[in-house]
Amino acid sequence: MGRTLFVLLAAMLLAPLAAAQQAETSAQRDARMKWWREARFGLFIHWGVYAVAAGEWEGKRVPGVGEWIMETGRIPASRYAALAEQFAPTRYNPDAWAKLAAEAGCKYMVITSKHHDGFCLWDTRQGDWDVSRTPLKRDLLRPLKDACDKHGVKFGLYHSIMDWTHPHYLPRRAWNDLPAPEGGQKFDDFVRYLHAQVEEIIRNYDPAVLWFDGEWESTWTTEHGVALESLVRRLKPSIIVNNRVGKARGGMAGLSKPGERAVGDFGTPEQEVPGRGLPGIDWETCMTMNDTWGFVRADTNWKSSTTLIRTLIDVASKGGNFLLNVGPTAEGEIPQASIDRLRDMGAWLKVHGESIYGTHAGPFHKLAWGRCTQRPNPNGATLYFHIFNWPADGRLELTGLEATIRRARILGTDAPVAIDNAGSWPVLRISGSPSNPHATVIIADCLGQPRVAPIRFKPDADGTFALHARDAEVVGHARYEEGPNRDCIGFWTNADDTVFWPIEMPGRAAPKYTVEITYACDPSTPGSTFAVEVGEGPRSRVQAVVQDTGGWGNFIAANIGTIEWPRNPERITVRAITKPGNAVMNLRSIRLVPLRDDKEFR
Repeated sequence: MGRTLFVLLAAMLLAPLAAAQQAETSAQRDARMKWWREARFGLFIHWGVYAVAAGEWEGKRVPGVGEWIMETGRIPASRYAALAEQFAPTRYNPDAWAKLAAEAGCKYMVITSKHHDGFCLWDTRQGDWDVSRTPLKRDLLRPLKDACDKHGVKFGLYHSIMDWTHPHYLPRRAWNDLPAPEGGQKFDDFVRYLHAQVEEIIRNYDPAVLWFDGEWESTWTTEHGVALESLVRRLKPSIIVNNRVGKARGGMAGLSKPGERAVGDFGTPEQEVPGRGLPGIDWETCMTMNDTWGFVRADTNWKSSTTLIRTLIDVASKGGNFLLNVGPTAEGEIPQASIDRLRDMGAWLKVHGESIYGTHAGPFHKLAWGRCTQRPNPNGATLYFHIFNWPADGRLELTGLEATIRRARILGTDAPVAIDNAGSWPVLRISGSPSNPHATVIIADCLGQPRVAPIRFKPDADGTFALHARDAEVVGHARYEEGPNRDCIGFWTNADDTVFWPIEMPGRAAPKYTVEITYACDPSTPGSTFAVEVGEGPRSRVQAVVQDTGGWGNFIAANIGTIEWPRNPERITVRAITKPGNAVMNLRSIRLVPLRDDKEFR
């Protein structure tokens, strides 16, 4: 009976959603999404009673992120409930939080109204597992919403679908020792509870963004997502919703799978930046400053300000938004390390914000020395070149750019930059030292629309192909990592991912080449098999097994065999075949060296 009722409810709610989606034209959607697309930078806040535990239970560190401590520590719900009695954020200053977000350059904020433990940061009418159980008994969302309005920061809410403590949520955790409802659990009753809460927070706080999560368990279906999205859009047609409302998300990569319904408005890559631009797709990378979302006292593994600023630049250069997290303490204080980094980001954006806000993905797939964003102008485009690696020879090659650069200068100064348009592509000539330790930006006027020709890698003068990770194309979720002991393709955790380099052989190739590969592998995960391929035939392919190199940052060079050169190959590919451990390898470079014993080649 309950299932039948839900199906009828979903059908009733589906009709207005379909009508709304049909009614919204592409121009109307663009108008609704405009502020979000221009914002580029938002602040994520994970806060709840888990901050009291701060990653510890009964005096011991519980591994993992702070907001998951109830599940990872298998804490009985009756004992976990006692954390609410200790959640007294007497130092909570919502005005200071909103002001910090504004000074950091964040254009919007998303805070957890309810995380997976079910605890609510407002006094919900749907139950009492909320701030009414805390010593201060205060609504923690309303004053923050008001402060965000005051400081010009759009206010958004994160709301978990998963709920470990609700009596009717399924699957029920074994450690949930709260009494089960009489007559058994009814997931439809939980869905009604969820809908009622979502209606509460929309009516109470008028969020600009609603950020769902916890949708992956099998009890939550596409139909549930369709019904929830329909409710949200009926209550506030202008709202922006992420794709975790339904079942569209394809793993932590966060992008919606083709053909799905209830896809929301944007994809949500988590703790990663897609390897290449995603034209026509709205997406937002969410990321922690250290290794946790909710506060963990022992977690001091902070990303540097430079890393965070460059991640923001990387995301913007690919057309996405960056939602950066802080986890306040139970007393209501944002950790000083987070404040310091946000202020550094704000200082950089105060000078260079023009190169981020309202820009589009740059025309370059990648630049060895940095990133590029762009915005249209009446004569073509304004390009913003973000320099990560200052060139020793003062040359910044705009590899593949088929356009003329008319003028250029260092952003934030009047210092002109010399331009050489005489070669195959423009070259910017710079001197001195970087104007900013995180990223110096050159603003350049491009005559006409910038087009970048595909780059194909050619052999060196001696016939050797020397191919580096920073120049590789990646298919999948593996990605290039910069920095000390990195400079490699890492996060290769999916055996279906491939890495390749487009190539061109301007002259005669040698019949055979030896294949050398430089890589690293942790002792915990050797044994993956992989192949280096040049063309289709079996003789144009060599296979090897990844060995333990002593750590992810300990690279070795290995000769893995010989291949025969096929007719007119277009790419050199590294492909995983098996992955028995957590990852394939960290790939830094490959070299194909011609065998010199062939007289005809010589």
